[in-house]
Amino acid sequence: MTAEAELPPAPEQARDVFGDRFTDAVRYAELLAEAGVQRGLIGPREVPRLWERHLLNCAVLSEVVPEGVTVCDVGSGAGLPGIPLALVREDLKITLLEPLLRRTTFLTEVVELLGLDHVTVVRGRAEEVMGQLPPVHVVTARAVAPLDRLAAWGIPLLRPYGEMLALKGDTAEEELKSAATALSKLGAVETSILHVGEGVVDPRSTVVRVEVGESPGGVRFAAKRAKAARTGRTRRRR
Repeated sequence: MTAEAELPPAPEQARDVFGDRFTDAVRYAELLAEAGVQRGLIGPREVPRLWERHLLNCAVLSEVVPEGVTVCDVGSGAGLPGIPLALVREDLKITLLEPLLRRTTFLTEVVELLGLDHVTVVRGRAEEVMGQLPPVHVVTARAVAPLDRLAAWGIPLLRPYGEMLALKGDTAEEELKSAATALSKLGAVETSILHVGEGVVDPRSTVVRVEVGESPGGVRFAAKRAKAARTGRTRRRR
């Protein structure tokens, strides 16, 4: 590994955040720095800031995820934020949803190596798995797409009164304003911007929360989900 891509030691905050899973978090960071770079899942320039910018930045999302819920991490990529979240929250049942084979292969290897029995890897796009995966309480995402497009993929995967939690940067407020109409059509009833990770990451992680009502995705998506579910049942009977 070049000097530019050298993985720094884990910061002290990581021990507090990951607790009993600290050793697994270190192994995950090493996998990202080695196999993740070799397979083109992350850029080599990201390695020196893996802890602060990626692992810890994602792990603190746990502060706003309810206890004991189901989670779908849309466009999980190399497992961010899904795997750090899984390491700190064994009470969650998490699905890592990713369309690219080389990424799902990596995710499956990580899940097996770290013994994350509460995590499932699914290959596919959000719009393709609607009606095939059980609706979840929470959808998470990071660096997947602008908020309006992300919402169109993620919100239809929610169960009634669920929520989407999107890790965003400085553009969070602007994106939320721009996506207001689209979010309303998708069944959003309340939106907010949260800041998490006080004392862990600086700056704190910014999370856009989108809460939905009884028809996540709107009427059109409700009909599509019902049709997909019926089709799935028919295929299983055959």
